Amino acid sequence: MLPNPAPTIEQVLAPEWEQWVTANNAVVLDVREPLEWAMGTLPGSVEISLGFLPASLDQLNQDRPILVVCRAGNRSQVAAQFLQRNGFNVANMFGGLTSIGLA
Repeated sequence: MLPNPAPTIEQVLAPEWEQWVTANNAVVLDVREPLEWAMGTLPGSVEISLGFLPASLDQLNQDRPILVVCRAGNRSQVAAQFLQRNGFNVANMFGGLTSIGLA
């Protein structure tokens, strides 16, 4: 018997991030590095670098959906998969912050 594949991570188009967050009463999680945050991030974002995410799960609320963001969408996809495996309801910002001029 083959194992069940991991559930697919929902992909939210970058220009639709705010609409998705509002509709889902979600939190935005920016998994970039501190130097990148200094260049700007989405309003109200929780900032936890991807490398620190495993040790920082207690800073996140499992009761609220999370939209994970990064510069181009790759790190956020990795973070979203990790969070999903740990019981979080997550989505990934497809295209990342560069696609809306923030990175």
